[in-house]
Amino acid sequence: MATTEPTESRTAQTPPTRDFPFYAGDPVLLRGPAWAIVLAAVAVAFLLLVLLPVPGSPLVGEWVRALLFMVVPLAALAVVAGRSWTALFHRVGWKDVGIMVGFAALNVVVTLIVGGIVRATTGTATNAAGAEILEMSAGERVLRFASMVPQLVGEELLTILPFLALLYLGVTRLGWSRRATIVTAWIGTALLFGAVHLPTYDWNVVQCFVVIGTARLVLTVPYLLTKNLWVCAGAHVLNDWTLFGVGIVGAGASLVAL
Repeated sequence: MATTEPTESRTAQTPPTRDFPFYAGDPVLLRGPAWAIVLAAVAVAFLLLVLLPVPGSPLVGEWVRALLFMVVPLAALAVVAGRSWTALFHRVGWKDVGIMVGFAALNVVVTLIVGGIVRATTGTATNAAGAEILEMSAGERVLRFASMVPQLVGEELLTILPFLALLYLGVTRLGWSRRATIVTAWIGTALLFGAVHLPTYDWNVVQCFVVIGTARLVLTVPYLLTKNLWVCAGAHVLNDWTLFGVGIVGAGASLVAL
């Protein structure tokens, strides 16, 4: 299902010239059936995250579901792409760290502004996870914040893998321009991201598609710039740690974490 194409070695490329993987033969070309398997795995992983009952303490359940959310899509990608599944990830340099921090900070500001406007006009729902964290001990909070890392990597996979599938569909199959396809996939996956948050925010459509969707647009940009999932995941982790952390100290109980 993965087809090797003659292409310049990815290891020889520098980050500014690195292309998105899998849609055009770098490092392998994934075709329709392969993408169907990967996207099905993404859907299964999300269902496991929200529905899987796990015996034991709530924190154990959080960790199990978060790890499955991350591992299931990567396992499916490894099945169809072989060792090339690692093309999603690259070495992180100091410039990448700066992008993580910068876009996390930008997204906090964007979330506050857009969330404030929506709250003042149509109203917003709160994230129940924030209230749960407030009731935890210090040790439980540390474990909960740590469990956010695999969960948020999973959320990036839920966004970036469909993005790459749409890139394959638009550029390779339909013949669209690369730029138009990137914009379409960027917006389309932001809407998808907003949609999967509907149960979290009491089915508040405006909040999920406007606030969460806008924040997703911001958080995807680090991947567009670097083609490195570690970078957008790092920005996402820093964003959520900041928003939940502010809620803990009592300065923003109604802040939205993604």
